Amino acid sequence: MSLFAMPSLGADMEKGKLVEWLIKPGDHVSKGDVVAVVETQKGAIEIEIFEAGTVAEVLAEPGQTLPVGAPLARLLSTDEAGVEAVVETTTIERHVKTTVPAAGPEAKPAAFPESFPPSSKPLPSAPARVVASPAARLRAAELGIALDTIAGSGPDDAVLLSDVEHRLQDRSMPVPKPAQDERPHAKPGLDMAEMRRAIAAAMIRSKREIPHYYLSHEIDLETARTWLAATNAALVPDRRLLMGALLARATVRALGKVPELNGRYEGDPYVPSAPVHCGLAVAMRGGGLIAPAILDAQDMDTNAIMEAMRDIVARSRTGRLRNSEITKGTITISSLGETGVDALFGVIYPPQVALVGFGSPRLKPMLRDSTIKPGLAVTVTLAGDHRVSDGRRGAVFLAEIDRLLQEPEHP
Repeated sequence: MSLFAMPSLGADMEKGKLVEWLIKPGDHVSKGDVVAVVETQKGAIEIEIFEAGTVAEVLAEPGQTLPVGAPLARLLSTDEAGVEAVVETTTIERHVKTTVPAAGPEAKPAAFPESFPPSSKPLPSAPARVVASPAARLRAAELGIALDTIAGSGPDDAVLLSDVEHRLQDRSMPVPKPAQDERPHAKPGLDMAEMRRAIAAAMIRSKREIPHYYLSHEIDLETARTWLAATNAALVPDRRLLMGALLARATVRALGKVPELNGRYEGDPYVPSAPVHCGLAVAMRGGGLIAPAILDAQDMDTNAIMEAMRDIVARSRTGRLRNSEITKGTITISSLGETGVDALFGVIYPPQVALVGFGSPRLKPMLRDSTIKPGLAVTVTLAGDHRVSDGRRGAVFLAEIDRLLQEPEHP
C-alpha cells in the first residue's frame, strides 16, 4: 500500500489546491496516467501518477488547499489489489452460506438484508467520462457546452480544441450562455499576483544560491533563413516552421558537446542529465511567465520540436500542463521573438544549471566576401552555473549552437 501525496511542483511551492479528481476508488491506474488537477501559482497542473496500482481510497476533496506532502489518495499495488479482491470475495461467499438456507421441501426464498431492499429498477451506471484534450475541456467549460454534445475528431474520438470551436460556429445547435457570474478571466490557476510572487521567490533563490556567469555571442542567421524559406514553401501554413524551432533544436544538439550544462543540481556530486527536457519560457496573456519542458527533446527533429512548441504554448495559455513538464526541466530557453530587444540576459531557473537567451533576430551590416551587406543576425546569451561549468566551456557551447545553425538541413 502506498500514499499518493500533494506533489512539489517547484522549490517555491508550499501548497496546492485540489481542483478535480479524474479517478475514483476501484480504478486501475498506470504509471504516467493523469489522476488529478491541482492549482498552484504556476497555473492549473494535471498531476500524473508514477506507479501502477488500484485506487483504494481518496483522502482529499476537490476545493481543499493542502501542503506539499499531504496525502491525497491511498493506492494498492497490483498484488495487494488481488489479495484484497480475494478476501472480499471470500467474505461475500461466507455471508451467503450463512444467510441462504439449503434447498429442500421446506426451503423458502432467502430474504434480502434490510439495508439492501430489492428493486425492479436497474441500478444507474456512472456516466462515462468524455475523452477530451485539456484545452478543449477548459474551453468547453468557459462556453458552457457539454462535452458529450461535441463530436470528437482526435484519437479514439477524443474532443479537441478545434472541435469545440467548430461546435461554437455550428449555428444549427444552440450554445448555452455562461452564467452571469462567470468571468472569462477567472480561470483556475491564472492568478497573476500569485504567479508573480512565485517567479520572484524562484529568482531570489537563484541569485542567492547560484554563482552565475554570463556570455553572449552574435550568430549569422542568413543560411538558416534561406533554408527556412525554402522548406516552408512546400508546407501548408499551419505546418510551417518558425526560426524559434531551429534555435531550440540547435541548443538541444549543442548540449551533446557540453553535457554538463544539461541537468539539475540536486545532489553532490552533480550528475548531468542524459535526456534533455528543454524548458521553454512562455509569456502568459495578461502577464506572468511559465517555463514548461519539452520532454526528451534530444530525440526530436526540427519538425517534432516545432509541433511540441505549438502544443506546449497552447496548453500553457489556454489549457493545462502536466506536473512532469513543470518539474523535470534540465535547461531553459527564453526567446524574445520578433518584437523584443537585441539581447536577453536571463536568471537560471533552479535547480537547473543553465539558461539560454535569444534576442530578436535583426538585419545588421555584415561583412561577406570583403563587402558589407545586410544580413539577419541574433544575439544568443548563456547564464551558466559556475559550480558545474565555466566561461571556457560556455563559449564552446555557444560556438556549437552557431555551427549547427549554419547547417540547418541536418535534423
